[in-house]
Amino acid sequence: MNVQTFRALSEPNRLAIVELLLEESLPVGKIADKLDLNQPQTSKHLRALSEAGLVEMQPIANRRIYKLKPEPLQELDKWLESYRQTWDSRMDRLDDYLDVLQGKKPLN
Repeated sequence: MNVQTFRALSEPNRLAIVELLLEESLPVGKIADKLDLNQPQTSKHLRALSEAGLVEMQPIANRRIYKLKPEPLQELDKWLESYRQTWDSRMDRLDDYLDVLQGKKPLN
């Protein structure tokens, strides 16, 4: 798992940008407006996201349209899957234990 991805996503405004871009590709100005940020600040966050490989920019006329790159998010999801499996297993065992405590299941 790429540490740069975590660094980029750890900043709240960058995470908010990623959440916006999950819905649609947007120009810098719209991102700034939706998040109540100034444009230079938004551009700085987008640059950090771009350097982490999370977004890419498409110039269209005099606008810069940003969109998410799916690969880093897929890599993050794959990494998290191992933790999901562990926690699912633990939660299943906890459910079984609670059933035993409540008399719904015999102790094995």
